[in-house]
Amino acid sequence: MAAAEDRAVERVSPPGPSLQSAGPSSNSIVNGRVRFSVHRALGGGAVANVILWRRRNTAVVLLTGASATWFLFEIAGYSFLSLAANVLLLLVSILFLWARSASLLNRPVPPVPNLEIPDRVAEKIADDASTWINYILAVAREIALEGDRKLFLEVIVFLWIASYIGSFFSFLTFVYLGIILCLTIPAFYDKYQDHIDEKVGLAHHFLLNQYETFLVKTGRSVRKEKKTD
Repeated sequence: MAAAEDRAVERVSPPGPSLQSAGPSSNSIVNGRVRFSVHRALGGGAVANVILWRRRNTAVVLLTGASATWFLFEIAGYSFLSLAANVLLLLVSILFLWARSASLLNRPVPPVPNLEIPDRVAEKIADDASTWINYILAVAREIALEGDRKLFLEVIVFLWIASYIGSFFSFLTFVYLGIILCLTIPAFYDKYQDHIDEKVGLAHHFLLNQYETFLVKTGRSVRKEKKTD
């Protein structure tokens, strides 16, 4: 029975870095203070390096490509099919004219690389996609067959929030905003973590003082509240 429960928990665990990588070993001590490792919390791989701008060129290309894509489809009004057809038409025309002129003028032909997807990349994409698909199917199975109420409510709330947010943005704008936030917030926190933690601690202390003041004004003390709880 316990083994079956363990398999159920493992089956619906979302893909991503293990909890071990986000445990105490992910923290480091800097100037006598425990500093949270954002890099390890993000998985510690190539994606974390891009998000934290440790691979600056890749991050710049990602940000530029996302901005250009959002501008072309949302602002300029291009559709994906028309844009792809126009780009391919221009590219094929340039290569054809280049090759014809090279044969007539005894010039080198255009250096067109061997355009193919390596097997390793295709297998990696297929493995990642199958992992997420299997996770979604496992969640659906838990809800449909085992009647997991907690999981059902979590899915309902998540879908409702996604539907509510989707009423304000298009899907492409939502993805673009997600990329912008992923490339700004983690890097900003990783760089100014000490200052942010200090300000958050002060804000937390201020809110606690306000809460205690509110309890005193309403005729209840903090001790009574704790005993009642």
